[in-house]
Amino acid sequence: ELHREFNMTDDAFLFHKNQTPGMLALYEGKMIHQFTHLYAEPRYWVDEQEGRKALLGRNGVDNGQKLDYQGYRLGFRDIASSTNERTMISTLIPPNCFAGNTLILSQPLTKQDDLLFICSVLNSFACDSLIRQKVTAHCSMFYVYQLPVPRLTSGDKYFTDIVQRAAKLICTAPEFDELAQEVGLNSHREGVTDETQRAQLRAELDGIIAHLYGLTEAEFAYILTTFPIVPEAVKQAAVEAYRTFAPKSGEPEIINLIDTGENNTIEFK
Repeated sequence: ELHREFNMTDDAFLFHKNQTPGMLALYEGKMIHQFTHLYAEPRYWVDEQEGRKALLGRNGVDNGQKLDYQGYRLGFRDIASSTNERTMISTLIPPNCFAGNTLILSQPLTKQDDLLFICSVLNSFACDSLIRQKVTAHCSMFYVYQLPVPRLTSGDKYFTDIVQRAAKLICTAPEFDELAQEVGLNSHREGVTDETQRAQLRAELDGIIAHLYGLTEAEFAYILTTFPIVPEAVKQAAVEAYRTFAPKSGEPEIINLIDTGENNTIEFK
């Protein structure tokens, strides 16, 4: 479920330009980039108690219950264009921060690996090419609701590969340690900050996800041509990754045997 948290105009009385104890950062769309939670520093801060009161509403009672801002959430930029380098700009934002209406948020999920999977799909060339056909100036949540997204869960082919790569891209600061540990990393120290390595991880994600959408290599190569501002090296790396993760000869037959299960003549070992 997607929603906006604070309105940058109507709720401006909550925003402070200087941070003092008890205040949390207010995230805006321009503060994030793909797989990057702090692309720019925050401009405003919100007193946590005032923020909780505003979120609970006039008749809400604060019993110290956990609210959405206290968990990991998927966020994507509202302001976007089909002529930008990329249209969908998504990442996970850490707990204990609020957000303005230029950043559309998901509710926290029970399983954090699902958040990482969804973020990876949204940031892929395959998915981005779809939403670019709809967006003019705003990446509306209603456009996102219409996107076809593969329904993978833990145990499905490629799910762990995608989650692990996304975790290394996103979990690069201490506030992501809990998330990192939940998906199999020891801490944010296993996150990848080297730009060359990050580029390789992103190429691999694009290659894997192109297969999830059932794209042929020619179809995937054509999709990449619809991103004219993206550097050619990035596109070539994505195509190479697509080839790396292409099913090997005989794999469909093996998958069919597994799906069929054991019988009078086959026993799994």
